[in-house]
Amino acid sequence: MKAACWHGTNDVRVETVPDPKILNPRDAILKVTSATICGSDLHIYNGYIPTMQQGDIIGHEFMGEIVEIGSEVKRLKKGDRVVVSSMIGCGHCFYCEKQMWSLCDNSNPNAWMQEKVFGFGTSGIYGYSHLFGGYAGAFAEYVRLPFADFGVIKVPKDIPDEKLLPISDAFPTGYMGADLCNIQPGDIVAVWGCGPVGQFAMRSAYMLGAERVIGIDRVPERLQLAKDFAKAEIINYEEVDAGEALKEMTGGRGPDACIDAVGLEAHGTGIEGIYDEAKQAVRLETDRPHVLRQMMVACRKGGTLSIMGVYGGFIDKMPMGAAMNKALTFKMGQMFGQKYMPILLDHVLKGEIDPSTVFTHHLPLTEVKHGFELFKDKKENCIKVRLQP
Repeated sequence: MKAACWHGTNDVRVETVPDPKILNPRDAILKVTSATICGSDLHIYNGYIPTMQQGDIIGHEFMGEIVEIGSEVKRLKKGDRVVVSSMIGCGHCFYCEKQMWSLCDNSNPNAWMQEKVFGFGTSGIYGYSHLFGGYAGAFAEYVRLPFADFGVIKVPKDIPDEKLLPISDAFPTGYMGADLCNIQPGDIVAVWGCGPVGQFAMRSAYMLGAERVIGIDRVPERLQLAKDFAKAEIINYEEVDAGEALKEMTGGRGPDACIDAVGLEAHGTGIEGIYDEAKQAVRLETDRPHVLRQMMVACRKGGTLSIMGVYGGFIDKMPMGAAMNKALTFKMGQMFGQKYMPILLDHVLKGEIDPSTVFTHHLPLTEVKHGFELFKDKKENCIKVRLQP
């Protein structure tokens, strides 16, 4: 089969690789009909995710048709059309039973690698380095689904892929970001980053009861989409100071909750931005925490910070005094896909939201390299790229 394989920083190649096979009776094989490049795939593409190996198949946001099942798969059959959660959960451990699927105790065979830095291991993730299990990803014609009964949601066959595909990862990530905010009537929620996850976080904040939502970015087309799709007020942080603008827009109090939909490659301005980029380039700092610093200062006293942008290691120059003295609550994590996917599918089927709005480009898998370049450099007004094997 054809698959997109990682060979180093900015080096992704479509190659012929062996077809996946059933390795465990709980496995299924999926024929991929659509996949999409996620913002966290850019962290791999840009060389910031450790333990990648040459030839690894990447990609974790996808859907398709079940073509083969293992003998112990009970909830699926050949021909089922499904959307797959990017997080792999066993369905039976302490964390899966508590609907905290990305913390699964059993799906990451390389959990020992994480224990050295994280203290404990987390779940496996498709196509996201050996630190997260070394599983083959979804930028391919076929993919093996471990613990298949607990990693997918069946979807109708008469709805286009692009309306369902974001339920795999971007939509539940944004929705969880809003859910972690414990939104109360009248709340104002600020979202840093108006990419796909940020768009869904803003829409979800309204779905969960926010009175006002404010999107922060610097890319004009993303800010426009935040106005049109997410119905958010917007701040272009290259035109005004985001912290001061938020204070003015909230009557001097600050947002009730702040969501980070950016992660470890946050774009900073001025000396701070130069400092973070330089330290990350020489690996004296693994992540650029510009957004985290801004949120900690901008959030109102007693507010909540929800962190859905991916962070992988160590950061510095954090205003912990602000966080502690303002009594801020931090909530964060890789998304609990299996918890939120049924909720989001219901919203789509009722016509309450059209997730396909975030797709600006549709490319064959053979053009995945071009897709990464479009997405990375925001060329051609790119918001999100759908890939078709």
